[in-house]
Amino acid sequence: MSLTPSTMLPLGTKAPDFTLLDTVSGNMMQLEELKGPKGTVVMFICNHCPFVLHVNEELVRVANDYRVTGFHFIAISSNDVVKYPQDSPEKMKQHADEQDYPFPYLYDKTQEVAKAYDAACTPDLYLFDTSLKLVYRGQLDDSRPGNGIPLTGRSLREAMDAILGNKQVPAIQKPSIGCNIKWK
Repeated sequence: MSLTPSTMLPLGTKAPDFTLLDTVSGNMMQLEELKGPKGTVVMFICNHCPFVLHVNEELVRVANDYRVTGFHFIAISSNDVVKYPQDSPEKMKQHADEQDYPFPYLYDKTQEVAKAYDAACTPDLYLFDTSLKLVYRGQLDDSRPGNGIPLTGRSLREAMDAILGNKQVPAIQKPSIGCNIKWK
C-alpha cells in the first residue's frame, strides 16, 4: 500500500465528460444523465484499497444524506484489472451490492476518465456545481486507517452545505490520501 495524495485539479475546471459501464445495472451511463440538480460528486474508488474500505460506510452515509437535497454521486474504478482482478467489473458489482451503494459504480476500462480528472489515488473526491465546474476536491475528512479519528465526512459535507446555503465553498481543501490508481 503506497500513500498517494490527490493531485488537486484546479478549481473551476469543467468536469470531463464520460460514458462508462455501470457495473451495477449493466448499462452505459453518461455524466450528463448522472449529474445532480444541486451538484455532482465524482469519486474514484476501488474494491480493495484499505483507505476506501475505511471510508466506504461514510461514503454511503453521505450519499444517502445528500442525494435527497439534489446532489448525485458517481463512483468510478479505473484500476488495471489484469494486475488487480479483485477490481474487475464482476467484483465491482458484488462489492457495490455488499456495501449497498446508493450510486452507480462505473468501470473506467481504458483509464481515460481517471487521466482526464487527473485522479491519483483511491479515494479521490471531486464536487462539481450545477454547471459541472469544480468547487471542491480532496479528502472526505481527516480520518485514515489507524489514526483514531472518527469518520464524519466533514470536509465533503462542508462543501456541499456551502452550496446548499449559497455560500462560498471553503477555500482550504486538503488532498485525499490513499492507494495509487493501478495504472496499466
